[in-house]
Amino acid sequence: MNTQLSAAFLRLVNIMEELREKCPWDKKQTIQTLRQMTIEETYELADAITEGDWKGIKEELGDLLLHIVFYARIGSEQKQFELEEVINGISEKLIARHPHIYSDVKVENDEDVKRNWEKLKLKEGKKSVIGGVPKSLPATVKAMRLQEKAKQVGFEWDNKEQVWEKVEEEMGELKEAIQRRESGAQSLEKEKLQAAVEEEFGDVVFSLINYARFLQVDAENALERTNKKFIHRFTQMEQQALQSGKDLNDMTLQEMDAIWTNIKQQRQDQ
Repeated sequence: MNTQLSAAFLRLVNIMEELREKCPWDKKQTIQTLRQMTIEETYELADAITEGDWKGIKEELGDLLLHIVFYARIGSEQKQFELEEVINGISEKLIARHPHIYSDVKVENDEDVKRNWEKLKLKEGKKSVIGGVPKSLPATVKAMRLQEKAKQVGFEWDNKEQVWEKVEEEMGELKEAIQRRESGAQSLEKEKLQAAVEEEFGDVVFSLINYARFLQVDAENALERTNKKFIHRFTQMEQQALQSGKDLNDMTLQEMDAIWTNIKQQRQDQ
C-alpha cells in the first residue's frame, strides 16, 4: 500500500513539473492567480461534503492536492521552500502537538486534546488563543472557530439552557434597537440607530451560532442546507407557475405561497 501511495504521489509531482515546463497556461500561473481558484476548489469540496457525495469528495480532494503540489512547485522555483519541507513541516507539527501520542502526556477525551493544542500553539509564539483564526473566513465559520477557541480556556457557558437565555436576551435588545430606530426623527440619528440595529442583529446571530454548537450542529452547514432547500423549492415554484401559464411577477403572494406550501407537503410525503 505504501509503495503504491508513494508511486501515485510521485507521479502527480512529476506531471506537475512537466506541465509547469511545457504547458503555456500552467507556466503562466502564480500564487496570486491560483489563490481564487483554490478558494473555489475548497468551496466545491464543501458542497460535496454537504451533499454527502463521496465521488465528488474524492474528485475535489484531488483538485486540492494538485493545488498544493502546484504551490510547492512555485515555491521551489522562487527558492522559498521545497515540497519535502512542506511535508516534513506538517509532520513535525503533528508530532509536537500530539504529546499524548508521541510523548507521556495523558488526556481523557478530545476536549483535553484541543485544550493542549491551544496551549502548545501559545508556547510556539502565538500571542492570543483566537489569533490563529483567519481574517478572511466567512463570518459564520469565523464565529464558530472563535467560540471553539475561547472554549479551550474555559470561556464557555455551562449548558445550552444558559445559551438560549442569552439568545433571548440578544433578541430583546434587537427589538429595542428596532423600536428606537423607528421613532428616530433626525436623519443623522437614524444612521446611528440603524448601525445599532445591525450590531444587535449580529449579536443575535453570534449567540444562535453559539447555541448551535451546544446542539452539536454545524451552523454553516445547517444554513447551507437551508439555502439549498430554498433554491430547490423556489425553482420548483417557478416551474409549476410556468406550467399553469403564469409568471411569478404577475402572481400575488398568496398564490405563490399556496404553491410553496404544496411543494413543502410533497417533500414531507416522500
